[in-house]
Amino acid sequence: MKNIFTLFVLFFAANLTFSQVDLGDKVPNFNALDQDGSKWVLKKQLKTADYLVIYFYPAAFTGGCTKQACSYRDQKGDLAKVGAQVVGVSGDKPETLGLFALEHQLNFTLLADESGEIATLFDVPQNDGGTINREIKGKALDLIRGTTIQRWTFILDKKGNLIYKDTEVSAAEDSNKVIDFLASLQ
Repeated sequence: MKNIFTLFVLFFAANLTFSQVDLGDKVPNFNALDQDGSKWVLKKQLKTADYLVIYFYPAAFTGGCTKQACSYRDQKGDLAKVGAQVVGVSGDKPETLGLFALEHQLNFTLLADESGEIATLFDVPQNDGGTINREIKGKALDLIRGTTIQRWTFILDKKGNLIYKDTEVSAAEDSNKVIDFLASLQ
């Protein structure tokens, strides 16, 4: 009987932890470390804007990911006009995200999802992590990430409900698609 109870508890806990969020569902609260090493909590962030754009990307300091991040940076004013704030999520370490934000003057939050738990919550596919070598401010660095997350984008409303899901993201066009979608709601 004890073994059956243990199996039930493990099964129940696994299903709570790894449940996929579908359109219309309320996203469970989660937290992560941001590029400054500070704790970021979803429930708190939902109170700061009408919409929260959560975009997943494979790795900081790579071509497509840099284009996508810089596009969100450059369109911050347009995103604010449609009531949105942005957060980017990758498997990079917080320190790497801090360097990425500094190098490209990013004006939004980046979250470290080294174990892939946040990506799993949203059912975003992942591959093994890796290491890339980049020269930053004249210094060669090995940047290690725990997982490589595919490029997907989501939007949550103020209540935390998932209202938008894009699994076919073009790095350079992602922010435009998000702005167009949110503008269509107004």
